Amino acid sequence: MTSDRPRPTSSPTISEVAAAAGVGRATVARSLGGYGSVSEPTRAHVLAVAARLGYRANTLARSMTTGVTKTLGVVLADIANPFFAGVLRGLSDTAKREGYDLLVLSTNEKLAEEQAAVGLLLDKQVDGLVIASAATAGDDLSHLLVARERNTPLVLIDRLVSGFDADSVVINNREAAREAVTTMIDAGHTRIGFVWGPVTVQPAEDLGTMRSVIAGALWSDGERLSGYLDALLEAGIEFDTSLVTHVLKTEGQAARAVSGMLALAQPPTAFFTTETDATVGTLRALRTRGLRYPDDVSLLGFDDTPWAAVMDPPLTMVAQPMQEVGARAAAIVIGRIKGDDSDVVHDVLPARLVQRHSVQHRAVRALPL
Repeated sequence: MTSDRPRPTSSPTISEVAAAAGVGRATVARSLGGYGSVSEPTRAHVLAVAARLGYRANTLARSMTTGVTKTLGVVLADIANPFFAGVLRGLSDTAKREGYDLLVLSTNEKLAEEQAAVGLLLDKQVDGLVIASAATAGDDLSHLLVARERNTPLVLIDRLVSGFDADSVVINNREAAREAVTTMIDAGHTRIGFVWGPVTVQPAEDLGTMRSVIAGALWSDGERLSGYLDALLEAGIEFDTSLVTHVLKTEGQAARAVSGMLALAQPPTAFFTTETDATVGTLRALRTRGLRYPDDVSLLGFDDTPWAAVMDPPLTMVAQPMQEVGARAAAIVIGRIKGDDSDVVHDVLPARLVQRHSVQHRAVRALPL
C-alpha cells in the first residue's frame, strides 16, 4: 500500500547548484563557505541561485574542509535573568550579521556547570567563546586555560576573572553603584540597605573584613559593593555591616533578608538592590510588611526593565547597556577568529541612572566639615 503523502524533497547538492549557476563546484563551495578567492558578483550570483534552489549547507562537511564551524559558544550565568537575555540579543544580532550561529548554555552561577559547558563547546569545535564566568579568586581556571591552549578566542562578559587576562566587555559597576547610592544620600538617607552582597559563610564584622570579602567575591558583586562603600565614605557615613546581605541569590532569600533588616532597631530608610531578583524580593518584603515605596522606604536598583517604568510609582533604576555588551563581545570574538591579533581589549561600558519616583527626599543631614 503506497502513501498519498508527498515524499520530502532533499536539499540540492553543490553539483546541482553549480550546474544551475553555470560555475564550477569549487567556486560554489568557496562562495557558500565564505572562504577562498571569489569575486563579489560571482559570490552574490551563487548565493542567489542556492537560495532559489533551497540549498542547505552541510555544516559538518564545511568545518572538515575549512576548519571553521561558523558557530560561537556562549556560556551565561542565568539565561532567565533579564540582563543576560538582553546581552544574548546583542550577541545574536551581531553574530547573525556575520554569518555565525550561537550555541548557548546556562550555568546557574555554578563553576562546575561552567567547566562542563566550556568542555562541551570545545568538543563541538566552536570558533570562539563568550563567557560570563562564575569563577572567583583562587578557583580552578583549567577550562579557560584549555580554551587558550587550543587557540579558541574567548571574551569575558559582565565579570572579570582574577588570574586570567582575556578580552572582556563589562560595565562600570563600581562607579554606577557609587552614583546610585550617592543619589539616595543626597536625598537625605543615611541607613541604606544593600541587597545582595557577596555570598559568604561568615558576614563581615567591620569595614576591613568586608574588604577581604570583596577581594574573594564574584567580580561584579565586589565592584557594586565597593561602589556602595565609596559613596558612604565620601559622605562621611559610618559603615554598618547589618545593612549588607550575604544570602544566596534568589528572590525568596532577598525577601527574607530585607524583612530581617526592616526588623532592626534602626531599620533602613532606603534599599539599593543589585539585580532584578533582589529588587523583586525587596518589593515582596515591603508588601508583606504593609510598607509602600517611596512613602515608607525608598528603593533604587540595578537592571532597568520595562516593568520598572510601569510600576506605581515608577522605579528609579540603573540601566545597563545589555545589548551593547553582547554586540561588542560578538564583534571582538569574531574579529579574533578572523585574525585580529592586537593587544587584549578591556571594554568598560557606562551604565545610566534612570531617575523616576521611587526615592523619597528626607530632611537632608548636616555633613561633617
